[in-house]
Order: sequence, then C-alpha cells, then structure tokens
Amino acid sequence: MIEIKKMFLEGAELDFLLEIVGRSVIMFILILVILRLSGKKGVRQLTLFEVAIILSLGSAAGDPMFQEELPIIYALVVLFSVIVIYKFVTWLSSKSTLINKILEGEAMVVVRDGMFDLKHEHDGDFSKMEFFSELRNQSVEHLGQVRMAVLEIDGSMSILFYPDAEVKYGLPLFPDDYKRIISNQDGVPVACMYCGQISPHIPINQSCPRCQRENWAFAIDTKRV
Repeated sequence: MIEIKKMFLEGAELDFLLEIVGRSVIMFILILVILRLSGKKGVRQLTLFEVAIILSLGSAAGDPMFQEELPIIYALVVLFSVIVIYKFVTWLSSKSTLINKILEGEAMVVVRDGMFDLKHEHDGDFSKMEFFSELRNQSVEHLGQVRMAVLEIDGSMSILFYPDAEVKYGLPLFPDDYKRIISNQDGVPVACMYCGQISPHIPINQSCPRCQRENWAFAIDTKRV
C-alpha cells in the first residue's frame, strides 16, 4: 500500500518549505533578467545553440531552488558565466561564417520551381509531411504556386510565389487531393507524390524519372486565393 503522507511529507521542514518558495521566486526573476540580457524576444527565434543555453540556465537555476546546502550566489555565478559565454560565442559567430554554420546550421531550400528539392532527401531531419504542414499553414494549395520555399534556421518557412499568370500544375498538398491514382486516362496531368515532378501521364513503368518513386496523384493548377 502506497503511503501518501510518507511520500509527500516525511522529513519535510516547514521553515525550509518557505525558503524554497523564496528561492524559487528569486531564481525565476534571475532567469527572466538573464533571458532579457540575451536579447532574444521569443522562442520562435531560438536556434539549437540558444536552446542549449536555455537548458543550461534552467539546470543552473533548478538546484538552488530546493537544495539547502547550495547558496544562491553559486547559481548566480553560473547564470552570468553562461550568458557571458553566449555573448562571446554569438560575437564569434558573427565574425566567422564557418562557426555560424556549425552552431546554427543553414537555411535549406525545400521547394524550387514548383517541385521538392531533392538535395536534402537523405538528411535525418528531412520530413516531407512536416513541409506539407508548414506550406498548408501558409495557404499553399499545391506546389505549382511556389517558385521557392526555404526552411530558415529558426524553423520558419520563407516562400516566394509565382504570380497568378505563371501558376502551373503542381502536387496537391491537402488530403482531399493528395491521393494515389492508378491511371489518368482522362488526360489530367499527374504529379509524383514524393518529389512533385509533373508528367502528362503516368509512365509505363510507373517510376518517376526524377526520384524513381512510383506513387502518382492528379496535379492541380488552381490560383492562390
């Protein structure tokens, strides 16, 4: 039988419980000050390096909140040391393109000329469905509307659209139209469901000449709304 009282209250000291509250308030305020000094205004703007910094700050702030033997001054030294390191590495990154790429990565072209760019198809973080979702969130109905889409280092998507007069047939991105077909005897162009290659008909061997995949969907050429 689990003893609830033993789990929650055994060994607890009322005085130290009150001290924990005070420590937590102090550390929370210090974290806000440190984040303000970092110059960042939102999580959306954080790179992987900055996420690592945030985790370091959280670890340094957490222990003094409830460990009586750790004075807050230790955490304060760690916090300001981390922010100094962050500022130094940020400055170094601004002076060196190589260091900047190592720490933050680089922007990746996702769509080029109405088709998915295949240069990054073997990257571990290459997820077609995530790109579908991001493009749909920006009201892209099919790839034929997109001249170029770039995945930025902060995870946002930058898109250049074709003008309405230049929109062409493209791979549909919404579930109602993104469906595999077996034939297109009615003459409607088809799109490779993997790379977005457009073809007037499904090849005899079913394989896309660009990526060698074998799944096709009807292409659409609707204008942006």
